[in-house]
Amino acid sequence: MAGATTGRPSSLTTEAVPTGQRILAGILFMCGAGLLFPVMSGFAKFLGEDGYNSLQVSWARAFGHLVFMAIFFLPRFGLGMLRTRRFGTQLFRSAMLFMSNASSFLAIIYIPLGKAASITMMAPFFVLPLSWLALGERSTMGRIVATAIAFMGVLLVIRPGTELFHWAALMPLVSAIGYAVYQVLTRMIAGIDTAETSTFYSSVVGGVGMFLVLPFVWRTPETWRDILFFCSLGVIGAVGHYMVTRALTY
Repeated sequence: MAGATTGRPSSLTTEAVPTGQRILAGILFMCGAGLLFPVMSGFAKFLGEDGYNSLQVSWARAFGHLVFMAIFFLPRFGLGMLRTRRFGTQLFRSAMLFMSNASSFLAIIYIPLGKAASITMMAPFFVLPLSWLALGERSTMGRIVATAIAFMGVLLVIRPGTELFHWAALMPLVSAIGYAVYQVLTRMIAGIDTAETSTFYSSVVGGVGMFLVLPFVWRTPETWRDILFFCSLGVIGAVGHYMVTRALTY
């Protein structure tokens, strides 16, 4: 595996890039992921409305992710891509991502996709204290105020205590918490494992561990459209989370 003198792949070497360009690259990567994830959620909603169990949909997203990484990344980076210096952290990080996806996919069966997405945007509210505790990263007053305003907006969407409240509205909150932990852990190991390694391990728990549950929830896809949606989940998820991981290395 080609790499710089530090032993990391050259594609991950950012030290020579000016700080301003690195920040801009990180923002663009995160925006790219933000464009892909709603498409993935839309496909998941179609499958859920067609009667497929949310656990099967979550497995397809994770397993397709691993297959995509094996086909398109392993030939370039070799088996060295599978080496990690934080195996336990990677597995816990993967579990948090699976919890986030499974909760989100369950929610969008019962509530509108836009409402679920709005609630999931609570993730930054949880990232702020977690990044301070785990990474020592301080936040500005402007970011805290913006996050607080976003929290009030989420309360307007959920409307707790009213007849419009639905229990499924709590699932995106669980998703947001899981995704916040996932992001902080991704940032924590950004300088230890490569983006390719972290992207691969992010779906190990869902893609491999769910084989224990899959026989109890499996339903064979009935149409070519369903097959296309199932396959697309893994591809979109893999590309999107690679962008997130790259963004958090800057």
